[in-house]
Amino acid sequence: MIVKLKNITGYLMVMPYLIHFSIFIAFPILFSLFLMFHRWNIISPMEFVGLKNFYRLLHDYYFWRSIVNTLVFLVIHVPLQIMTALFFAELLNQKIHLRGFFRAAFFLPVVVSGVVVTMLWEQLYGFDTGLLNRILVNLGLDKIGWLISPQMAMPSIAIMATWKNVGLYIILFLVGLQSVPAHYYEAADLEGASHWQKFRYITLPSINPTIFMVVILSTIGGFSLFIEPYIMTSGGPLNSTLSAVLYIYKQGFFYYHMGYAATLGFFFAMLILLVVFLQKRFIERDTGR
Repeated sequence: MIVKLKNITGYLMVMPYLIHFSIFIAFPILFSLFLMFHRWNIISPMEFVGLKNFYRLLHDYYFWRSIVNTLVFLVIHVPLQIMTALFFAELLNQKIHLRGFFRAAFFLPVVVSGVVVTMLWEQLYGFDTGLLNRILVNLGLDKIGWLISPQMAMPSIAIMATWKNVGLYIILFLVGLQSVPAHYYEAADLEGASHWQKFRYITLPSINPTIFMVVILSTIGGFSLFIEPYIMTSGGPLNSTLSAVLYIYKQGFFYYHMGYAATLGFFFAMLILLVVFLQKRFIERDTGR
């Protein structure tokens, strides 16, 4: 009897998670897989279309353009974020005045709403009244179309996204840096190693697991690019900032192509898994693990 009561207690403890998992994870995934083979606009009854959504995906210019735009964003954003985070983490790992204040200041943008940060940077990037262009004009330079130039819009968004998220990765790098044994540096000092040599041959190899984690997290975060182009450019100019998530959102909630949006989402999820897997293999091979 006591054993049965313990089993019941265990099931009751697990039940909230099972309910949450069933409603918010399992059901949406299964329903999305079902939608991929149907046409549905929420109002009309579903219509089975077989593989037509996949055929449409293969010939959808704007979806492939959004994939390219997202990859361009990643190529700019991920290296910039890693180098910036590692640079400031190295500085904040030193014994400097107000170190705690600076650590908190760098992390502050992470906890601020993404919408608020995006609206702030939209004002900074303004062509006529934005602070950045006003500074350029005062220096005698030409204005830059940060958000209205197809060539500058995506790099501008990448810089903004880096500023928003870099605080999290600074903290992660700080944890990695503080886990490096101090006697490694003491031995290097006895050998007369320079600061760069210690960083190159001690710090970087020691924080490889942290670098791997930061690369994966920043890549997954970059693939989910949505708020910034949605608020700042709506995917323009000339679709140069149309991200994959924004395009999927428009297909689902602007045009009510729910079945096609589910197909796009499934394909995009598989693409993310592929990229993360290739990153993992490359980093492990490069580090010899």
